[in-house]
Amino acid sequence: ASDKEGTVQPRRIVQPLVLLATLAVVAAACGGGGGGTKGALETVKARGRLLVGSDIAYAPVEFYKEGTKEPEGIDIDLCEAIAARMGLKDGCEFRNTAFDGIIPALKAKRFDIIMSAMSDTPEREAEIDFVDYFTAGTSILVRKGNPEGIHSLDDLCGKTIGVQKGTTQEEVAGKQKQKCKAKDSDLTVLTFDTDPEAQQALKAGRTVADMNDFPVAAYVAKTTGDFEVVGEQIGAGPYGIGVRKEDTDLRDAIQRALKAVIADGTYDRILEKWNVTRGALKTAAINGG
Repeated sequence: ASDKEGTVQPRRIVQPLVLLATLAVVAAACGGGGGGTKGALETVKARGRLLVGSDIAYAPVEFYKEGTKEPEGIDIDLCEAIAARMGLKDGCEFRNTAFDGIIPALKAKRFDIIMSAMSDTPEREAEIDFVDYFTAGTSILVRKGNPEGIHSLDDLCGKTIGVQKGTTQEEVAGKQKQKCKAKDSDLTVLTFDTDPEAQQALKAGRTVADMNDFPVAAYVAKTTGDFEVVGEQIGAGPYGIGVRKEDTDLRDAIQRALKAVIADGTYDRILEKWNVTRGALKTAAINGG
């Protein structure tokens, strides 16, 4: 690791043999012979599968098949396609993780990457790297028939809404709360561990709206019959596959695999399967948020 450079104390006079030995130690510590970056990709290849952190409660991006613990969705299909391109015979193993703790869990090496409808933002880029693969904005979900007449964020002032903890929507709600306060009309924001809990609060009338990503909102409205989506998407931006900053070899291998999946048409077929072609993002940029 490069931080070992600091263990070599400067001396005014260094004997030639001591200097050579010191340089050898520094080269071994900092050179390309098996450092942490290379090790991550080698570990994944040796294992034969990617370990993926994900909050598996966000249909259609990632969710469990009804009555099972088998994950499915956009992220699952894309991950399997990427893993196949990387030559990983066992594909992807998804590990259910609470969204608000998912970045610390990645940094603690509980899994290799994050795929969890995570927006690539400058704040998150300060902690981890991203390979961007989809684009989505925030949508407002209300009860069927829109009894409160909500059509925009400003219509939420004076009311109570629900969002999932740690999401982009929590940030959007926080900014709107300040706007409402400036108009002397408070906005109450209830936070939930999962989006289904936020949906239940909306269905029960505890809130007037639930904010989530457009593919999720559209899927929920279509499949439950209890809700509808109102207004336009807010602040569309990229989803990214999260990778530890030191794991650049793994990050770059994922980017190459994603580009291949896009080029051969697999990417388009997956988005068509889940009816989310409007979210196509074919640049596969690194840290494009």
